Amino acid sequence: MMSRQPTACRSCGYAQLQEVLSLGCTPLANALLTAEQLKQPEDTYPLELVFCSQCSLVQLTESVSPEKLFREYLYFSSFSDTMLQHASELCSQLIGSRDLGAESLVVEVASNDGYLLQYYKRAGVPVLGIEPATNIALAAEQRGIRTVCDFFDERLAQSLVGEGYQADVIHAHNVLAHVPDLNGFVSGLRELLKDDGVIVVEVPYVKDMIDASEFDTVYHEHLSYFSLTALNDLFTRNGLTIQRVERLTIHGGTLRVYAGRDAMQDQSVVRLLSEERTWGATDISFYNGFGERVEHLRTELVALLRKLKADDKRIAVYGASAKGSTLLNYCDLGAETLDYVVDRSTVKQGRYTPGSHLQIYAPEKLLEDMPDYVLLLTWNFAAEILEQQSEYRARGGRFIVPVPSVRVL
Repeated sequence: MMSRQPTACRSCGYAQLQEVLSLGCTPLANALLTAEQLKQPEDTYPLELVFCSQCSLVQLTESVSPEKLFREYLYFSSFSDTMLQHASELCSQLIGSRDLGAESLVVEVASNDGYLLQYYKRAGVPVLGIEPATNIALAAEQRGIRTVCDFFDERLAQSLVGEGYQADVIHAHNVLAHVPDLNGFVSGLRELLKDDGVIVVEVPYVKDMIDASEFDTVYHEHLSYFSLTALNDLFTRNGLTIQRVERLTIHGGTLRVYAGRDAMQDQSVVRLLSEERTWGATDISFYNGFGERVEHLRTELVALLRKLKADDKRIAVYGASAKGSTLLNYCDLGAETLDYVVDRSTVKQGRYTPGSHLQIYAPEKLLEDMPDYVLLLTWNFAAEILEQQSEYRARGGRFIVPVPSVRVL
């Protein structure tokens, strides 16, 4: 089967899950279409969020097969300057603080095209990538990053340890949310880690998602939405300790945790766990009302776009992103309102967005065509994109930012 509906929490197994939000049935967010595929029916799946009162994990009800989601993937991290800078700064920090060198090993799980590991490699630190998408793993190999093309789990970790691999540093950025078997994944991280090593995990922060109505963070690849409370429960259950935590602004709000075998937690963890008890991470009441706020945001955005269209304004879209797919399909927006999409990724150009069927072009089309407005779906990279599109704006073009509130820039 290509999907299944779990009967219990992915993390702790508790069976009584409570509804938070339903976005209906939508196509897979990164399933961009070729022209030939436009004539074929698209698979859709329920997009519904629920809450586990036992371990505080917010999660989807539906699990789509990882083979279907990730074996051929169209998101290449290196197309984002923001992601490259983010990776470079973190690598420099860890090389210094962990005294990494030629005898060390850094592993990244879901290593994409080597966007992060390249900075360790340039510094003379041995690296190993683990990436299930065959096309992306090939791209990483072509830039000199050793890459195992497989899904990471306890089985793979044991196999790598058997081959002599154990890591000083393991990165797992924006991947834990994608994992159906959370316990097997985290147990695998522990297996692969040296006794004094560190695991660096980044996940979107559920509080920022709820507070800012970031409903477009919800798509079928994102099975789990974490608070530190939920992460702490998961890691502790699998023999690891979250030793330090940072809150980052990237992706609309991210948690970065540092975990290891050592049981010491610093004050950053103690403090944030206490804050989460205060704002209600463990109580469904914090998540109530999210659906109403999301519906209000949809109504406001659709009304603005329809008014602009009625005034004969031309509206393009920036970002053939997974976030964008959720927004377009939930808001039922397509060619009747929007003209086309532009995206910096050459892999996406020439394809069509799932569900809405808008053609994707290179960003240069904005200056060639000069639409009146551009709906910015990759709002999490707004600063980078607005700077890149300074000429379009100087000529009178305007951007519509839909999240966390509808704004015209």
